[in-house]
Amino acid sequence: MTILIYLLLGVFAGFLGGLLGLGGGIVVVPALFFIFRGLGFLPEAIMHMAVGTSLATVVLTATVSAWAHHRHGAVQWPAVARFAPGIVIGSLAGGVLADHLPGGALRVFFGLFELLIAAQLAFGFQARPTRMLPSPGRMAAVGAGIGGLSAVLGIGGGTMTVPFLVWCNVGIRQAVATSAACGLPIAVAATASHVFAGLHTAGLPAGATGYVYWPAVVVTGLASVIFAPFGARVAHAIPITALRWIFATVLATIGIRMLMG
Repeated sequence: MTILIYLLLGVFAGFLGGLLGLGGGIVVVPALFFIFRGLGFLPEAIMHMAVGTSLATVVLTATVSAWAHHRHGAVQWPAVARFAPGIVIGSLAGGVLADHLPGGALRVFFGLFELLIAAQLAFGFQARPTRMLPSPGRMAAVGAGIGGLSAVLGIGGGTMTVPFLVWCNVGIRQAVATSAACGLPIAVAATASHVFAGLHTAGLPAGATGYVYWPAVVVTGLASVIFAPFGARVAHAIPITALRWIFATVLATIGIRMLMG
């Protein structure tokens, strides 16, 4: 039954990711939080495990997504190279920071982020292109911030990277593609950080390495990768506005539920 739940979660996250262009972490983290709590995992480590496990699934989805965008020539690799140093440093630091945050604080932080993304989806807030890409040093600094927040939240960073790139006059298709490529180093570095952060935590379940629970990673990640293309196809066949409002309502509900604990 648990494997089936992970499978359905991966299908849902992958489909919505392809449909709306959002990373799966925004759905996977809260779902894993409630699943792990139902399984009786160590209470003070549940949120940390949900974040770490989500990041490990992003490694799979970001790899497939980045390769697909690269084949279409849409990834701006010079921008990825400017982002990369800051992304890696920020992601590693974010994993360490997350380990020092109480589970309750991490849960509230994620709940607030869910509400923010719900508002962005519902009302269509978009950055207006007003400038060019900054210098490599400033890009690295931005990457550090995105990587750090992504590591704390358990996401691939697309909800922050895409608006920033659009603000810097990068076309939306290239911004999405470049963001997907940036999601891979974020996920790899942040996953490693969460693994090492949890290695000395007693009471973690069998199948976990640090704060990463591998049974959930394998099933959820593979299902997400397989079903993301279906979501992308549906996105071109049905009105997306209504779906954005529905998903925004779901995210807002999840965010409020996370805040309530």
